[in-house]
Order: sequence, then structure tokens, then C-alpha cells
Amino acid sequence: MASRMARRRAVNAVMMTLSAGAALAGLVVLALILFHLVVRGAAGLGASVFALDTPPPDGIGGLRNAIVGSFLMSAAALAIGAPIGILAGTYLAEYGRYSRLSAVLRIINDILLSAPSIVVGLFVYEILVVTLGHFSALAGAVALSILVIPTVVRTTEDMLRLVPDSLREAGIAIGAPRWVVIRKVSYRAARAGMVTGILLAVARIAGETAPLLFTALNNQFFSLDPLAPMASLPIVIFQFALSPYESWQNLAWTGALLITVTVLALSVVARILTRTRDER
Repeated sequence: MASRMARRRAVNAVMMTLSAGAALAGLVVLALILFHLVVRGAAGLGASVFALDTPPPDGIGGLRNAIVGSFLMSAAALAIGAPIGILAGTYLAEYGRYSRLSAVLRIINDILLSAPSIVVGLFVYEILVVTLGHFSALAGAVALSILVIPTVVRTTEDMLRLVPDSLREAGIAIGAPRWVVIRKVSYRAARAGMVTGILLAVARIAGETAPLLFTALNNQFFSLDPLAPMASLPIVIFQFALSPYESWQNLAWTGALLITVTVLALSVVARILTRTRDER
């Protein structure tokens, strides 16, 4: 008996050591990446990054057009994808929770969640870019919105299903229509989690490159035309990082730092909202 307990303790100690070592190795790699990113990216930060457009080869410039382009396409993608995702998630949680259609929709949503973003880019390329005859910011926004939808659908359904049925029954008992109960009761109870899902969706599309390569492409100049090619931070980083020009490489590091900070900020806000919801 004593030998068996000693063997178990030894196995437990070995597994704990291996687990701690694996976790430490992952943290060290992450810390090195972040350190290198901050050192290289912060060196190029300055007013010119936000005031000037992307420069010609080995010239002086900034990332204004790429920053604005990323913001506009992400905002448009959110405006398209978030309402669709919320409505679909509401149907799955409130109306068709156990129907066959809901089961099929959940399978499709899971496929979209795991689908490579380049496949989405190719799909929108065939549907919009080929039809219009040119690349455009509109096509880029549509491609990103397709990536937004499944994340919002999943979080909306999960958060609404956490709302106690007793709250819905109380609203229906006083004669409120179903849609009023959903809007006034279910949405209010689940809004923190739903906002968290939207923020996570934005964090997902913030660094997407493949869909934009096939849809919005790039634009060296500042443009607000939704039917014209538009610059974005991921595409500029991809182009500049592979170039032989030092000025372009420095801007690529700065752009990567901006995206990382944005995603980190969105993740922190999402965690805060999640903690606030749990405390309630």
C-alpha cells in the first residue's frame, strides 16, 4: 500500500513538473514575441504614423490610410454582421431552441466558426469582386462580416440561454408579447455577454489578412470610396514586412504593434464585461 501511494505521488510530481514546464515555456515564448514587438514597433511610433499615408519605396510616410481603412471596413463589417448574428442567435435561443432547423443552423454556424478565412475571401471574390469587375472596400467589409456572424450567433445564443425561464414566464404572465419580453427582459439580462461576443468578433477580424487580399486588396493613397480598393493594416503589414526597404519594415512593426494593442484592449474589455456579468 505504501509503495503504491509513493508511486502515485511520484507520478503526480512528474506530471505537475511537466505541466508547469509546458506552461512556462509557452509564457516565455509569448513574452519574447511581445518584447520584440514592443521594442521594434514602439521605435517607429510618432505623429507621422497617424498623419501621413503609406510612403513609396524607401520613402517617409505613415499608416493613416491603412488605419482609417481598417477602421471603416471593420465598422462596416460589424454593422452588417452583428445584427444578423444577434437575430440568428435570438431565434436559436428563444424561438427554435429544439427544432430541426435550429440543429441544422448550429451545425452550419460551427462550420463557419472553424472555416479558414481565406475560403471566405475566395467566396466573396467570386460573388462581388468578379461581379463588380474590381476590388473594393465593400467586398472587404462583406468578407469580414461573414467572419463576424458565427461568433455573434454563438455568444448571443449562449447568453440568452443563461437567462432564467422564470423571467420570461413572468413577462408573458402579465400579458407582454413575446418580442417585448425578449427585448425588455432577455436582452437586458444578457446584454453584457452579447456585447462581449461582439467585441471578440471585432478582435477576430482586426488582424485578418487573407479575406482582404482577395477583396479590398490595397491602396497606397487615402480613400473613402467604398467601391474602390482600400488600404488596411493587415495588408500593409504583409506587404511591408516582405519588402527589402528598412522604412517599410519599420512601419510593418509599428502596424503590428497597433493591431496587438487593439486586440489586447478589446480582450480586456470583454473580460471586464464577463466578470461584471458573473458578479451580477
